[in-house]
Amino acid sequence: MPITVTLDQLLADRGMTGKQLAETIDLSETQLSLFRSGKVKGIRFSTLERMCEVLACQPGDLLGFEPGAA
Repeated sequence: MPITVTLDQLLADRGMTGKQLAETIDLSETQLSLFRSGKVKGIRFSTLERMCEVLACQPGDLLGFEPGAA
């Protein structure tokens, strides 16, 4: 898939774990893990908004695009 999830790098940059983020934004660790691995087909804007607020980032900082990737 040409869309990549770059959340792991943001978490590392912020010194935060996935578990801490999940607890802070009131999301299950399983759902966050699925997002991190790129196995979800969509994400609610409200969830994306909470991630951006906590990580002090823009939505584009959480996702990347690699043309030609299958």
